[in-house]
Amino acid sequence: MAMELSNRIYRSRSERMLAGVAGGLAHYFDVDPTIVRLAWVVAFLGTGPLAAMLYVVCALIMPREQDITIV
Repeated sequence: MAMELSNRIYRSRSERMLAGVAGGLAHYFDVDPTIVRLAWVVAFLGTGPLAAMLYVVCALIMPREQDITIV
């Protein structure tokens, strides 16, 4: 019996400023994207390049949100 994951993290296509990571995380955790972006800024100020590297890794690993085509 295969188990399906119904809720996955994707990079957002609609809520994006750079790569869509914050928008995707905001959608996954059901919070406002601005809050997630502010958390990235605070993390960057606290950890410096570590938060920036984590953002880049997330941008490379997280798949893009699928295009929805209505026929």
